[in-house]
Amino acid sequence: MIQSMTGFGNASIDSEFGKISLDIKSLNSKNLDLNYNLNPIFRNIENDIRSVLTSSLKRGKVDIKINFKISENNFSSNLNHDVIKSYIKDLQKITTGVGTEFLKIAVTLPNSVENKRSDLDEKFIDNIKELIKKGVEELIDFRTQEGKSMELDLLNNINSIDNKLEKIKIYSPERIESVKRKIKQSLEELKVEFDKNRFEQELIYYLEKYDINEEIIRLENHLIFFKKIINDTTVEKGKKLAFVGQEIGREINTIGSKSNHLLMQQTVVEMKNDLEKIKEQLLNVL
Repeated sequence: MIQSMTGFGNASIDSEFGKISLDIKSLNSKNLDLNYNLNPIFRNIENDIRSVLTSSLKRGKVDIKINFKISENNFSSNLNHDVIKSYIKDLQKITTGVGTEFLKIAVTLPNSVENKRSDLDEKFIDNIKELIKKGVEELIDFRTQEGKSMELDLLNNINSIDNKLEKIKIYSPERIESVKRKIKQSLEELKVEFDKNRFEQELIYYLEKYDINEEIIRLENHLIFFKKIINDTTVEKGKKLAFVGQEIGREINTIGSKSNHLLMQQTVVEMKNDLEKIKEQLLNVL
């Protein structure tokens, strides 16, 4: 089963501390890139949040936003007045604006809100972890559903290359005979005598350069391996599929350079077009 790296999830809970809601989205990336948009109150438990995310997500550019509507009866935080005033003074030095605008910026900056980890009840931290797990589960479900359509598209294109390879096999012997006829015809038109045995030896040597049997066999194996990886039970397979895709492209290019046959060259162009569609899809495969 294939998973996409693109997805979206959200979740919310009503805790005794207040309502907590989460939005999480991901895009394709070579590695796991986590970006947070957190209420200042959560900064001291950022490692806990990262731990939950990294245990379930392996690749992708992930943006996570947690909103917290505080219940005044159960939770309080202290503003660090001196720090906030200092931020506002610095902001006023570099730009113009209304005091309330500077205040909105200042309270989001480090150390503006005093919250020690000990102030965060373990039950509250557990609430946050549970919320993130729910959001991640929804994100993974989204990725899985998108992955199903991507898998069908990948298999359709890989089967299309496979079908075109069968055409190549038909063209191959015909192409060799065509080359033989052209060479013999050219010699006859020159009206020169030649040693037939030597001619056959040289012809065999010449045609060996145009032989594509090895490329056909390797390409067949790569196509089989590509399908095997898709059907593998492991989740992360994007990088492996991309590597096999490169090998497929290498064999197709070699067949094209050796073809010396119009219909074969046209078929190779079509195969390259299918492969480009595959490569584009693989950029988003987990």
